[in-house]
Amino acid sequence: MTSPNKIAAALLAGVVTSLTGAAAQAADCKIGISMSTLNAPYYAAQEAAVRDEGKKLGCDVLSSDGQRDMNKQISDIEDMVARKVSLLLVNPQDPEGLVPAVNAASAAGIKVVVIDADLNPKANFVTHVQSSNVENGELVGRWLAKTLGGKPATVAIISGNQGNPGGENRRMGVVRGYVEGQLAGSGVAKLNIVAQGWGGWTSEGGVSAMEDIITAHPDVNVVIGENDSMVLGARRALEAAHKLDGVLLLAAADGQKEALALIKEGKYGATGLNDPDLIGRTGVEIGMKSVKGELPAEFPKHYLIKPEVISKENVDRYYRPDSVF
Repeated sequence: MTSPNKIAAALLAGVVTSLTGAAAQAADCKIGISMSTLNAPYYAAQEAAVRDEGKKLGCDVLSSDGQRDMNKQISDIEDMVARKVSLLLVNPQDPEGLVPAVNAASAAGIKVVVIDADLNPKANFVTHVQSSNVENGELVGRWLAKTLGGKPATVAIISGNQGNPGGENRRMGVVRGYVEGQLAGSGVAKLNIVAQGWGGWTSEGGVSAMEDIITAHPDVNVVIGENDSMVLGARRALEAAHKLDGVLLLAAADGQKEALALIKEGKYGATGLNDPDLIGRTGVEIGMKSVKGELPAEFPKHYLIKPEVISKENVDRYYRPDSVF
């Protein structure tokens, strides 16, 4: 049976027209992007991709930084509506709190595409473009099980923030993939998670979380993070404490260039593919087709980028030292 994502890809490919040929309509082309934050390389890269793609189409691009404040992001979206954007891309701070603002934008005739972070699917938007947190996590978990080959692991998990559904999907995807990988290899699964720290999605947060974990559990030999930034911070903490040797580092996402550089050097295990550039540009492409009435009615409300685990075996396909992220 063909997967909904493959159907979506086929539908999208089947209706491809030259969007750059829309320059004649540039005067009416206004794209808004509401980011939950720009205070991280990942989000900055995503915003830059949307801005670049919009400008390639000859569109005006309006951008806002929610500064991790849901009320500010709601105000930002209301401002985009007042400025009459035709397409609005939203990376939401909160999966429930942004629903009324998104519904109001759609009611005003604006095509809304959600990118990356989760929003309640009951909200009125065209589609949600993101990487598959669960599938990426599972691939990373299976990689871990294969790499360890039955060797015992004392695991610490570094999570973003409590109650975040994307973070939960990432870590539980890794756990599931790790257990399934062990069962496939030996028919026995052993999982010893001794700590969970909260890093707030930042490198500095990863440092702080790992420092606490080292104090309570100095024997940790596997660190799993919900993104690369926190694991890179954890690595700094381990190095400062002279505990880095023998610790395997991996993340459920994102493919940050600093992590990929370490993977190339054999100093970092693996990460999941969560390309902010690809997500942002795909959101613009789908959104503009919706604006122009070229998106098929059957197009799914959830569009997933193909999952991938990035390790030393394939890192050269993804490492771009000059990228924003």
